[in-house]
Amino acid sequence: MLKRMLVGLIRSHEVTGDKARDPALKTRYYKLPKDKLWEEVISLLKKLPKYTLLHEVKNVGEIVVTKRTITGRTQDITLTLFSINPVKSAIDIYSASRGSLGDLGANYRTITELFGVIDQKLGSHKTDK
Repeated sequence: MLKRMLVGLIRSHEVTGDKARDPALKTRYYKLPKDKLWEEVISLLKKLPKYTLLHEVKNVGEIVVTKRTITGRTQDITLTLFSINPVKSAIDIYSASRGSLGDLGANYRTITELFGVIDQKLGSHKTDK
């Protein structure tokens, strides 16, 4: 956690992916068709109090939300959903804070919070690659 805050002094974004060193930032895979995953994630995001759904582009698999942090900064968060095959999909998240200063690890915490909420709802469908 301290390492994240130190990195966050200079960096104001965080991203997930298959090659992420931190297991918390690895792409999430689910045994669900992309359309079903899309519906579940959209309905989940609409229920989260701190998040505002800005736009959704279903054919591209992109969902954009914002979140206000405790310090009053705004985070722009993009969730990208993509189909692996007809019965399997994945999610990656990019989160960036507006402004020139670092985020003190806020984007990392936002990503882990979102994955936590999604995993809680869809945990029975979660799979490795």
